[in-house]
Order: sequence, then C-alpha cells, then structure tokens
Amino acid sequence: MKRNITLSLDKELIGKAKVMAAHRQTSISGMLSEELRKAVEKTERHQWAKREAMNNLKIGFHLGGRILTTREDIHER
Repeated sequence: MKRNITLSLDKELIGKAKVMAAHRQTSISGMLSEELRKAVEKTERHQWAKREAMNNLKIGFHLGGRILTTREDIHER
C-alpha cells in the first residue's frame, strides 16, 4: 500500500533532481523511493549481520586442538 508524503526541498535541488530523474527515465518520487528502499535494506542487512556475529560470539568456536593443562597449572605460584 503506497502513501504520499510531503517534502520541503531547496528549489535548486529540485531542479537538479528533475534533470537527474529524467536521465534515469523516472520521477523524483520514484528515484527517492528507490534510494530510500536501498538505505532501509542496507540497514536491515547490517542489523541481521550484527545479531549473527553477536550470537556467534556467545556460542564461541571450537577450532580443534585440546587443552593440555589447566589454568591453575599455568599460573601456579
């Protein structure tokens, strides 16, 4: 479902945006919509990756190897 919003932009910026949109064969609205969609998707991907990384840190990784001594033996006084 699409909804309209109102933006206040500088007159010069609007003029340049109209030319840019025409070169892309779209409207200013279409151009802004696409750029905003990309920004939202990028943020969502970043948040997902951050959650995954934090979960991996909580779980930890087993990289093989074996523990051959205890912490107490290493730090024996």
